[in-house]
Amino acid sequence: MMTNLGLGALFLTFVLSFYGIGAAIYGVKTKSPAWVASARNAMLLTFPLLTLSALSLIYLLVNGHYEVEYVARVTSDAMPVYLKITALWGGQAGSLLFWSWLMSAFASAVMLRKWDQDREFLPWVIVVTLITLAFFLLLALFVENPFRRVWMTPDGLKIALFQPAGAFLARAVPQGLNPLLRHYGMVFHPPMLYLGFVSFVIPFAFAIAALISGRTDDRWIRITRRWTLAAWLFLSAGLVLGMRWAYDVLGWGGYWGWDAVEVAALLPWLPGTAFLHSVVIQEKRNMLKHWNVALVILTYASVIFATFLTRSGVLSSVHAFAESSIGPLFFVFIGITSVTALALLLWRWNSLKTEVHMASLFSREAMFLLNNLLLVAIFIVCFWGVVFPVITEATGFIGTRVPALANLFTGQKITVGAPYYERAAGPLFAALLLLMGICPLAAWGHSTVKTLGRAIWKPLAASLVFLVLAFVAGVRQPLSLFAIWLVGYAGAVIVYEFGRAALARHRQTGENLLAALNRLVSRNHRRYGGALIHLSIVLMALGIIGIEMFQTQTQGSIPLGKTLKLGNYEIMYTDLISTSSSTHEKTTATINVFKNARPAGILHPSRAVYFDSGQPVTMPGLRSTLEDDLYVILVDWEDISAQGATFKVYRNPLVNWLWLGAILLAVATFVAGWPERERGT
Repeated sequence: MMTNLGLGALFLTFVLSFYGIGAAIYGVKTKSPAWVASARNAMLLTFPLLTLSALSLIYLLVNGHYEVEYVARVTSDAMPVYLKITALWGGQAGSLLFWSWLMSAFASAVMLRKWDQDREFLPWVIVVTLITLAFFLLLALFVENPFRRVWMTPDGLKIALFQPAGAFLARAVPQGLNPLLRHYGMVFHPPMLYLGFVSFVIPFAFAIAALISGRTDDRWIRITRRWTLAAWLFLSAGLVLGMRWAYDVLGWGGYWGWDAVEVAALLPWLPGTAFLHSVVIQEKRNMLKHWNVALVILTYASVIFATFLTRSGVLSSVHAFAESSIGPLFFVFIGITSVTALALLLWRWNSLKTEVHMASLFSREAMFLLNNLLLVAIFIVCFWGVVFPVITEATGFIGTRVPALANLFTGQKITVGAPYYERAAGPLFAALLLLMGICPLAAWGHSTVKTLGRAIWKPLAASLVFLVLAFVAGVRQPLSLFAIWLVGYAGAVIVYEFGRAALARHRQTGENLLAALNRLVSRNHRRYGGALIHLSIVLMALGIIGIEMFQTQTQGSIPLGKTLKLGNYEIMYTDLISTSSSTHEKTTATINVFKNARPAGILHPSRAVYFDSGQPVTMPGLRSTLEDDLYVILVDWEDISAQGATFKVYRNPLVNWLWLGAILLAVATFVAGWPERERGT
């Protein structure tokens, strides 16, 4: 019954989406508010219907209805309830339903706003969001259906959406969720990524509505600013949670391996970040209208493209789903939506022109534009790194058909690894960090080298303290010293800006500095929330520099009771035990940690092998401080009674500043998006 209920609700939502699209367009053509209102109601109805469908699938997952193919693929009796629930987005079919449900939630929330001043936007926002929703519903219904059942026919076991003649219902053998996904990060990481992806559809829908309706002022930007900020926060949180999941589960001592699917998830974040910066220029200076629309289009296309890469099977990754037939459909949808959006942009090109021009290369708007160009350059680097292996593999057919080109087009996939991204994107990220320390000090409209220099010299002098401290701490490599200075300079500028503003208000009103600072933030959440976001990026950059430039490691086999050294750390292997449960067998070592010959804690690195898949999962032992992480992996061991084991040990300096910066990022984004109080003294 629940299978039919969920499938029926899914199909009804699909039909309703097409009705809403048609009703909205008909309402515009006939100038009938009633038809547009009907389309709006259809949009609102998609959310409860998809909620019913999602709850039906969760019921099937939790109660072990293995006659449903998807349930058998991603769950087993041995899994706890919370993992069975998260299995909703743990596989291809369920994640498409989850994606659609989130999309309907955001689109319905937009429909609930007051449209009195923006009625010309309403029908086209409905059309764009429902087209996107209908596409994902099409995939969930006809390609990767989560309610598809297992039937036995005279010809053998077959999978069918509807019952074949003479078939009877069978129960598939449960396979269980991938052991690497049985981690608390699985509860939060994919939903946050999906939330970021689907919420970026909203600013795209308003941008297209502005182009179609001809209302090309900055109203659509003001409406969608908080939606864009929320999308950016969700996507940022999803990326960071993915980093933490990799750090805790994959057991290689790092957090970001420039895996193709990791990079694909980063792609929408880059133009989305650029857009959040460039809209400030349009609001302040009425400039870059063409550029802002282009960035929104690029962000939306990147969302669909990243989803395509993850789900099509063209990429091999621990993050990717298995090979599927949905790839061509995604490719066609990306092409149609991108071409249509660019055609609309060209159609409205003249109406987006402005008489305001950039007066100085050292002005704040010029710095914002340079920031945008750097982010787009990083996007191009990442995009090429992702598609190049796909292109090299796909062009193999040329070599098979043209013998003269066989050596050039071999069809062999050429992978792109971390060195490419680090060398190509690393300097661009460094330039962004430098720009973060210059832009807040530049003036709007007109600025010169002289005026900019007068503003910069104080934080520049303060930043030299970081350089001296790094040198005293023993850092001698020029690149490492430069990186530390860069972080120090960007941080010094942010602190300087807060201090200067608070001191000015203190002198004006007599308030103490903390009260003055609180008053400033409450009166201008956007400005100071943005500054806090930049400060969080600086802290994250400090953590990244620490682990990327100063990580040390060692590996060795240790007899029971003996030690292994790494820098000023020493680990002693004291015990090894093996335990079994209904789902897995787990081997855990006990390690005593000493720092500078003093006891510094006990760690328990472990390795588990899950019975249903035979796949091992490594869990490191971790000693975390603000100074560094000691990260110990149990690599191998002899028989439990043989008293010998092999460990790999990493020292990751400053890495916890990355996670602290991410927490500040979430808080700061809330501050930046919070409605401001009415201005007073």
